[in-house]
Amino acid sequence: MPGIFERIGNILSANVNELLDKAEDPAKMVDEYLRKAREDLADVRKEAASVMAEEMRCKRLVEGFSEEAESLMSYAKKAVKAGNDSDAAKFLAERQEVLGRLADAEKTYAAAKGHADQIRKAHDKLASDIESLEARKANIKATAAVAKTQKKINSMADRAAGASSALEAFDRMADKAQAELDMAQAEAELISNFDESVEDLKDKYDGPVSASVADELAALKTRLSGEET
Repeated sequence: MPGIFERIGNILSANVNELLDKAEDPAKMVDEYLRKAREDLADVRKEAASVMAEEMRCKRLVEGFSEEAESLMSYAKKAVKAGNDSDAAKFLAERQEVLGRLADAEKTYAAAKGHADQIRKAHDKLASDIESLEARKANIKATAAVAKTQKKINSMADRAAGASSALEAFDRMADKAQAELDMAQAEAELISNFDESVEDLKDKYDGPVSASVADELAALKTRLSGEET
């Protein structure tokens, strides 16, 4: 008997919230806990039935001895009324033995009833815990699902932040490359302006003057000549 009560005590001491806190996957853990709890409840129910049957047997013994004691007292009274004191004494002596057996039976029944009360309480507590967890199961699973989704969002946000940093780095590299190109083009322009040789200049002046330029030059000379006179 102590074994079953010790095991029931271990079952009832299991803290559901503590189990869920330690679980990597609360949704799966709550299903596993419920499955085990139902198995435990089935075992407790069988043990409870056995203990309660013993309680009823002890109770019947008490009732039987009590009824027998009352019956013997009744016969003793009848014997006295009939003037048979010897018979009455026999009935009373037998009654004393029955009362001794009744006292022992009452002690056994008290112990059996205590065990039955304990196991009823254990059974009802475990059944209540299972019923409560069944009611909470849907919410626990929903909360676990939301937590998983939040973790995924957090991971995606971290990757997005990393991508933004990479884009910023690419923008900086593009700006730097453009600045280097602008610098190179500016240097090329300066070099082309300052590196014009004397021979190049001669070619510029030795080249043929277009008709339009010659006409414009002649007109300019005529105006200048008129202004001098």
